Amino acid sequence: MLRVPSLPVASLLVGASLWGVVWYPYRLLGAAGLDGAWASALTYGVALAVGSAIFLGHWRDVARAPWACLAMGLAIGWSNLAYVIGVLEGEVMRVLLLFYLAPLWTVPLARVLLGERLDARGALVMAMALAGAAVMLWHPEKGAPWPSSRAEWLGLVAGFFFALGNVLVRALAQLRDTTKSLAIWAGVTAAALLYLPWAPTTVPAAMAAATASWPVWVAVGFALLAMSLALQYGLSRVPANRAIVILLFELVVAAIASWWLAGETLRPQDWIGGCLIVLASLASGFRK
Repeated sequence: MLRVPSLPVASLLVGASLWGVVWYPYRLLGAAGLDGAWASALTYGVALAVGSAIFLGHWRDVARAPWACLAMGLAIGWSNLAYVIGVLEGEVMRVLLLFYLAPLWTVPLARVLLGERLDARGALVMAMALAGAAVMLWHPEKGAPWPSSRAEWLGLVAGFFFALGNVLVRALAQLRDTTKSLAIWAGVTAAALLYLPWAPTTVPAAMAAATASWPVWVAVGFALLAMSLALQYGLSRVPANRAIVILLFELVVAAIASWWLAGETLRPQDWIGGCLIVLASLASGFRK
């Protein structure tokens, strides 16, 4: 029997746990006057600056696949930005579960970009993810399963770009984990900076809020740095079918944290739809 080392598993658990609660300090930053774009630019800017200082020589690896790194970094960058803005505006678990529709988008994206054929497992993943989304988003008054808020749309967009980023990561298998992390930190920072002209916070207000709340966004930046490195370390050493099970621990942490810290609860149909989405994520991680 293949034994999975304890350190990689622990790394995945730490990364999943951090991602399950990272929405809370972003809400603290929002309450301090920093919207999602400004908060993302500052926190990921810290991760990028510190990570570049530690792994400066690893930027040379980007030259081996510059366009693939750019595409992957920006895809995951827009994913993270959409997720942060979504959890600031909506219910954490609903946004997170819609984000976990990523397997639904992975199957067609892998077919178009990588030429992977749709097999029975892929069709099952798509069917379960679609069914879960339909249950969660069903509104009798509308007569159709459709997002009812911008936060829900952002959850869907975040999942799509995350799936796109993960598909593009497969083209970067020759690069070190730290190099891919640098590209991701740069991608999120760039996406946030590009979005700033449409951000609701003015530059003077953002600067004042950033000065007053700097311990929070600096700490979040270091947490993001640690989280990214932990996830990359674990994902490169734990089989994919086991990793997806471990990463779903994020949903457990987020459900408890959103109830405890924000008083949010899910409707019965959200639980049913969420379970179908989780099953789709599990199925996407298993191989024949």
